[in-house]
Amino acid sequence: MFDFGVAGYQPIWTYGLSDVVREHGHRLRGLSGRTLTRVWVVWDLQDDEWFCDCPVLFDFDGEQVEINHHKFDDLSLTWNTIDPTRPVRWPDFDLQWRPEPLPGLHDLRGLSLKGVELLEWTGRDVAQGNADISFVFEMSRVTVFNALDQNGLSFDPPDPSQRPHPFH
Repeated sequence: MFDFGVAGYQPIWTYGLSDVVREHGHRLRGLSGRTLTRVWVVWDLQDDEWFCDCPVLFDFDGEQVEINHHKFDDLSLTWNTIDPTRPVRWPDFDLQWRPEPLPGLHDLRGLSLKGVELLEWTGRDVAQGNADISFVFEMSRVTVFNALDQNGLSFDPPDPSQRPHPFH
């Protein structure tokens, strides 16, 4: 199994909304009311940019959810398995974990989570049925979405082609 250069990481792939709800619904619901203490992403030191093939880590007061999209419909959620103080080893890249290096992430730090939404893609294309993870705060949100075989981040409300399924 490919570990994305992250020691000890073993992605557990789900496919679509029902898989995510069945496997992780209770834990996602349990994040409500917790404070976001840190967001970690892997940074490409040579190109000075986010290396969006690796998982994104959201730490809510010690409960860390690790989100990774792969291919067109694979979504892995793991919990408390990645240590961002350990090196990332990927051939031909100089990578390092960084806390909140992207605009918008630092502003979320210290906010209490209002709820989690799964955003189901309803468009009539290859991504139909994909589930993205959105963390909703009082006045903002962040969504980790499938950016066609890698992770993407958005701070915008759901697209009209995304049907929200809230966990409150």
